[in-house]
Amino acid sequence: MNRIISPSLPSGTIESIPSKSHVHRLLICAALSRGKSMIKCRTRSEDIDATADCLSALCADINRKESVFYVDGEKPGSGARPGEKLLKCRESGSTYRFLFPVVCALGEDCTFLPEGRLPERPMEPLFSVLEEKGISIRGKGSGRVSVSGKLKSGKFSIPGDISSQFISGLIFALPLLEGDSVIEITGTVESRKYIDITLAAVRSFGINIYEENNTFKVPGNQKYVTPGSLTAEGDWSNSAFWLCCGALSGKEITCTGLSMNSLQGDKEICSILEKFGAEIKISEDNITVIPGRLKGTEIDASQVPDLVPAIAAVAAGAEGHTVIRNAGRLRLKESDRLKAVSQVLAGLGADIRETEDGLIINGLKIITGGTADSWGDHRIAMMASIVSVICSSDVRITNAQAVNKSYPAFFEDFASLGAVIHTEY
Repeated sequence: MNRIISPSLPSGTIESIPSKSHVHRLLICAALSRGKSMIKCRTRSEDIDATADCLSALCADINRKESVFYVDGEKPGSGARPGEKLLKCRESGSTYRFLFPVVCALGEDCTFLPEGRLPERPMEPLFSVLEEKGISIRGKGSGRVSVSGKLKSGKFSIPGDISSQFISGLIFALPLLEGDSVIEITGTVESRKYIDITLAAVRSFGINIYEENNTFKVPGNQKYVTPGSLTAEGDWSNSAFWLCCGALSGKEITCTGLSMNSLQGDKEICSILEKFGAEIKISEDNITVIPGRLKGTEIDASQVPDLVPAIAAVAAGAEGHTVIRNAGRLRLKESDRLKAVSQVLAGLGADIRETEDGLIINGLKIITGGTADSWGDHRIAMMASIVSVICSSDVRITNAQAVNKSYPAFFEDFASLGAVIHTEY
């Protein structure tokens, strides 16, 4: 499916969708709890469905009615369902990396079925520490990865600069083991806020974890205890596209349901837009971007890599020179995201080039438009959409259905702000 977006100046108010990062974590904790949980989540996506489906196959009954997930944890800590367990991760890195250690802690023989580029994305640091503790893994790097054995407690040493999801997966799993464990993070810790979101989630389910100098002490023999009813936070990562669109369009856009008290690192988009020259107005849980004269700036993306496509769109319309650094991990996402951002924006007329770990963009205020492929990456499709507001002609996005990974209603919501969108099948 293709989407054609004509030049327009979107404005108005839009409600943020639930945070995919938060929902993944709440579903896992609820599934590992004995008893019933209700998770309020007004929208769904392919990634969230992947986690729910895998947990249903593994250890819980999960049903969704209207805007609520109902989770009934059956036998957390011992595994629940007899027979072969096939865990279809789709292209969700969170599902795959979070649940792999959990399966090992439960002692379940399972086969993971990752799709798309997911089998190629790094897993070896996680596989290595699990194999050291009694786990057998077959089919590494393929679309069918089998795991067997029961994880042993102990010391788990893992790098912090490849994927924070490795650490989050261990945080979910290790409290279920009989003995105490330690997670030692080596090197630089990137995307630290995602670890904090995981810690907050497990602690809300009664799990105790103690931290000191990038080392986490995890007592064993713990039980997840459901608080009953929970509500997913608004999603800063996807709402960033609307805020950046407002900065580019010259019209105010307000996103509702976003808390500045959130642990989500991508709330940093407010400070980044201010660096570009936009004004941010915060009123309770409403965030409004008030356009200003945008000027190039320098961005360290090590803690906010998911913001880079949205930031790059703003940079394409800002006066002067923007440098984005420390974003090398983006080469290992749903696409090589640095290459994808560079080639897509260049194809639309932007002055941009990639470096080994980032991007250099010379803003042109107005670019030409044209055809942009999504690269099968939801954030690339969204980036190409919002940059249409500074294009002199239509932007035609091919394989636009990539947005379904995190935000199936993206184009409908964009149209509600005044974007002019046509669909090609």
